[in-house]
Amino acid sequence: MMADIPAIQTEALVKRYGPRGTTALKGLDLTVSPGEVFGFLGPNGAGKSTTIRILLDLIRPTTGTVRVLGADPRSDPALRSRIGYLAGDFVADARQTGRELLTYLGDLRGGVPARRIDEFAARWDLDLGKRIGSLSKGNRQKIGVLQAFMHEPPLLILDEPTSGLDPFLQQQFVAEVQAAARRGQTVFMSSHVMSEVQQTCDRVGIIRAGTLVAVEHIDDLRKRALRKIEVHFDTDAPVVEAAGLSDVVVDGTVLRGKLAGDADAFVKALARHHVVDLISEEPELEELFFTYYRHEEA
Repeated sequence: MMADIPAIQTEALVKRYGPRGTTALKGLDLTVSPGEVFGFLGPNGAGKSTTIRILLDLIRPTTGTVRVLGADPRSDPALRSRIGYLAGDFVADARQTGRELLTYLGDLRGGVPARRIDEFAARWDLDLGKRIGSLSKGNRQKIGVLQAFMHEPPLLILDEPTSGLDPFLQQQFVAEVQAAARRGQTVFMSSHVMSEVQQTCDRVGIIRAGTLVAVEHIDDLRKRALRKIEVHFDTDAPVVEAAGLSDVVVDGTVLRGKLAGDADAFVKALARHHVVDLISEEPELEELFFTYYRHEEA
């Protein structure tokens, strides 16, 4: 694919369910560049999965245009072999073994070397000889990750990809996405895991009630986020004032609050006191959404 052709492009995309039903997408304009890792963020019901299903031609838009890897997914059936797709709750034939399923899907995609499948399974500590129906949800999701990545497609579309994975495997997933990006693959993924988004994405789009309310670089998004701060002192907590610090509550030797933006001024303010412990929590994506929406409405 030529570098100047977007990997994903939608224009005035609308999806209504039934003549009087819900409008899931309201004129979505979205562009994802080749080789980009793009996070598609929003609360449940915002329109993320509807968008992904339209990109894959699993459902059709009411109006608007869609281009995926430069092609119309409605008229180019060969396009699916160039996409790796993973749903949040991966479903497969419970009677097959993992190896049988992956070999079958690999053949459909032009042949995936058995060695590549084995190497991936080894990295993920996955026994491909077991029947899928006997696996835990987490191990089924591992197979889902493998089938999406194994043919190294130019585009990966991942819908809540780490659902069911423990924190260690979430980090393994991050490593796979980073490796895909180094190979020049485009990754389009929805996620509710802030650390995952921060470690992988170049840009993020925030969707609300079917409308794209923002597209930002990940560093700019982090500046909007409010981190929860808890500081323990050796004596009664002092009054601390610093840029970006809000919602301060003092309880004996403990100060709690929220911090936005650069932490430099806050850390320098603390340096004048004896700090026993400092805890900083990454914000939940849902909290970030609500913060951003309140900002837009204001």
